[in-house]
Amino acid sequence: MPTTTHIFIHDCVDLPRLAKLCAFPNTQVDVFECNEEENNWVLPDDLAPKIEMLVSSAIPGNLAAMTSLKLIQISSVGFTQLVGLGLPERGIQACNAAGIFDVPIAEWNIAMMINLARDLRGMIRNQESQTFDRDARFQNELSGRTVGMWGYGGIGRETARLAKALGLRVHAMTRDGVTPRNNVYCVPGHGDPEGRLPDQTFVSGEEREFLSNLDFLILALPLTTETEALIDDAFLQMLPPQAYVLNPARGPLIREESLLRSLRENWIAGAALDTHYYYPLPPEHPLWHFPNVIITPHISGSTLSPNFKTRLWDIIVENGRRYLAGQPLMNRLSERQLAK
Repeated sequence: MPTTTHIFIHDCVDLPRLAKLCAFPNTQVDVFECNEEENNWVLPDDLAPKIEMLVSSAIPGNLAAMTSLKLIQISSVGFTQLVGLGLPERGIQACNAAGIFDVPIAEWNIAMMINLARDLRGMIRNQESQTFDRDARFQNELSGRTVGMWGYGGIGRETARLAKALGLRVHAMTRDGVTPRNNVYCVPGHGDPEGRLPDQTFVSGEEREFLSNLDFLILALPLTTETEALIDDAFLQMLPPQAYVLNPARGPLIREESLLRSLRENWIAGAALDTHYYYPLPPEHPLWHFPNVIITPHISGSTLSPNFKTRLWDIIVENGRRYLAGQPLMNRLSERQLAK
């Protein structure tokens, strides 16, 4: 007689996709819906030993009691809550929600490039002061310019797709080169799964060649011990003075004093920043006051996005199907990632 696979959901729920998950043969799905992460929660003692698949970004306090657990699916892209828990040693696989924010963040990147290139902030200031100014700086275009993605994961690939449609040249900087992406979630019809869109690619050691010809630099890297403060004085000075820096990834990827110095001394033309060094960014912080900087409050991609829940549940259902079928999981985190 087939055994029953127990799945426990501790997250937001999409009812049509939950029905798909429940319809899988020989499964029992228990749901505790929550809209916010609950960092101090535990599973009932009688249920914890039975669960094989856990869907939750907040890990229960009695994780050790989950003796049958084989898979954790989280609803965030970041996975620091899983690091150092000894999951690989227990034979537990873990998957994140990479890909669910690629589309809105890529659209933010395009919007910021257009706004910076045409100095939208300057036009709005003119509107507020009733100034009719048709200066040439308001009449620029993106076509023919070069955008560089430092990091070519899902966000970089979807940005590249949109950028190519607008006539930009796309350069990509990665550690080891651009390759096809397998078993990583991608919204159908979006992105660059095969890695064919960049006009030119660069690898570690070729930073000067990558930076020296850009009109826009977009950071699409995770924040790790290796990437924190990666963008320093030296790298910012490699950019042409007409280049703009966009950071929808993590604020500390750029050394704070280096960014301020590059703006004060006009090493770069400006910046668009959705991620920051402090939350909230204090009103006295100098970044608020540069006329060539656009600041947004970490909203380029968020759980309030209209498609967040459906895309997350596409991953949950697909990984439930793959787990039951014994197939490679989508967005699986490596043992190296989980051990950091």
